[in-house]
Amino acid sequence: MKYLHTMVRVSDLDKSLRFYTELLGLDEVRRKDVPQGRFTLVFLAAPGDEDAQVELTYNWDPEDYGGGRNFGHLAYRVDDIYATCQRLADGGVTINRPPRDGRMAFVRSPDGISIELLQKGEALSPTEPWASMENSGSW
Repeated sequence: MKYLHTMVRVSDLDKSLRFYTELLGLDEVRRKDVPQGRFTLVFLAAPGDEDAQVELTYNWDPEDYGGGRNFGHLAYRVDDIYATCQRLADGGVTINRPPRDGRMAFVRSPDGISIELLQKGEALSPTEPWASMENSGSW
């Protein structure tokens, strides 16, 4: 048995791609438009790690998905949690659970999907502004 991917329904493909690729740093691995089913599939992976993918499913006809947290969260290991959170914050993403401990943070995608960021290796030394930053919203 081998893990293949996690599927996430998205309501705005362009906004979601900007979040997952430009801000979070994933690469688009492949894309498939299915006109007869009126949907698009976009597979994303962390650079150099195509074995763990996220499948964005965009249904061409509008639907309300709500919540976004009902399945839990996606988790990614990052080389520098502070730099990753700063890039996301600079891109307008709220850091719901800041990396106060230098180890873990949570953000949400444009569709409310909770994403956990974990520092590669040992936790980084606590650093401001993260060390004293409060949680924002739910994560």
